[in-house]
Amino acid sequence: MADVRTYTLIYLVLLVLGTGKFVFFTFDFAYATAMGGTVLLAVIKSVLIAAYYQHLIEEPRPVTYMMGLALFMVFLLTVAAGYSIQ
Repeated sequence: MADVRTYTLIYLVLLVLGTGKFVFFTFDFAYATAMGGTVLLAVIKSVLIAAYYQHLIEEPRPVTYMMGLALFMVFLLTVAAGYSIQ
């Protein structure tokens, strides 16, 4: 199990990444750049949260691969739903 120092460091990184989303839309970035940066920051934050706060980093690799496969399937369902709406 990770110690308090690790959790504090991850919390600070998440705080900085959350502030990064604000920076993209406050300063003069193109809309596509701001959206791409925001999505990238959101993915990084999701990986950090899943790895450390949900303790996936301590699980055996097959469990991590199963979670990755489930996430990929959710992505496919989202793309299929978006395609069927149009």
